[in-house]
Amino acid sequence: MKNHSSQHFPMTKRQKLVLFSASSGFGLENMDVLFLSFTLSSLIAEFHLTTGAAGLIGTITNWGMLLGGILFGWLGDRFGRVRIFSVTILFFAIPTVLMSVTTNLTQIYFLRLLAGIGAGGEYGLGITLVAETFPQKMLGRLSSLTALGGQVGAALAAICAALIIPAWGWRALYLMALLPLLLIFLVRNKLTESPSFINEKPASRNNLWHRLRQDLFGTKTLRRNTFGLMTMVTVQIAGYFGLMNWLPTIVQQQSHLQVAGSSLWMIATIIGISIGMLTFGTLLDHYGPRQTFGIFLIAAAGLVYTITLAHSIVVLIILGAVIGFFANGMYGGYGAIVSQLYPTAVRASANNIIMGTGRAVGGLSSVVIGILMEHFNLLVVMLFLSTLYLISFIVMITLPGFKTYNH
Repeated sequence: MKNHSSQHFPMTKRQKLVLFSASSGFGLENMDVLFLSFTLSSLIAEFHLTTGAAGLIGTITNWGMLLGGILFGWLGDRFGRVRIFSVTILFFAIPTVLMSVTTNLTQIYFLRLLAGIGAGGEYGLGITLVAETFPQKMLGRLSSLTALGGQVGAALAAICAALIIPAWGWRALYLMALLPLLLIFLVRNKLTESPSFINEKPASRNNLWHRLRQDLFGTKTLRRNTFGLMTMVTVQIAGYFGLMNWLPTIVQQQSHLQVAGSSLWMIATIIGISIGMLTFGTLLDHYGPRQTFGIFLIAAAGLVYTITLAHSIVVLIILGAVIGFFANGMYGGYGAIVSQLYPTAVRASANNIIMGTGRAVGGLSSVVIGILMEHFNLLVVMLFLSTLYLISFIVMITLPGFKTYNH
């Protein structure tokens, strides 16, 4: 085991700006995406939606993330991470603002698709900037720290929902999506491209589609890594959006809590996720992915059951934090792994394609959970999620890339 914890790493001005920009981008993106969690009950009531139709809103958002991941990942590898990064921010902010004036379900689906396209592109570009700016031995901690920005955004979404919805209604909440537009000016004016991208041969960027096929799927080992990581991210997203999109509604129904009460539960869950991310990133740098993912996946598979035992706000808060720690603490590690396993020429695309596929497929959990809630009890929903984490564990222990990960 290598001990890096005692090593001090003074960051340059550019490194600080990259870390701040990527973290802020993730936070503002996640804030916009999770507004759906707090307005879902209102949307169901106002537009008379079934739970399946309501769940499809989140699923469409995740399909958009796949489209945006492929499109903006290619553009970022072709024309530069920084330039395209600012475009993605604009792309997810404007449709989210327009949710405040939507009048029917078709408009909601369309706007969430557009917002997903922007959000899906933003992830790979931000994490690639971090990976190309810091030493490889620090990627676990720094990718988790960057992902932590997403949880800050989730906390902001919960706070905004508790304050804005009771006073001004659900539509006013979406106006908060104007905030990401401020980040564009910072990125445009202050951030520069990474040296590794600048030094990449132009020929590699001109033949990017060929490089993608070769570097992601060219050999049996590469295919096992790529499809295995897609499967693991699918489970990660299924658990995250399944829990975060539906459990506020479940909590309100099960314990008869108002929006402010469910917001308190979500804040506790977010705190647990945040501590889990920081812990996971440190363990990843020290012990590697097999041991670290193994602990978190097995714990998540067992702990999701405990939510069925909760019938008071105190117990829900405690369980939310513990489940969040293990089930979603892993999220930040994928960027570090993908960024190390794939070369500079396709790094943004690899991050976005793998994460985008996981979001698109894993996003179906919102629909599945909605259907399960209509026909079964909460125990069946948790059994579904637990089984997914066990599948991810089995896939994880077979991945060649996890055996050779440099930590």
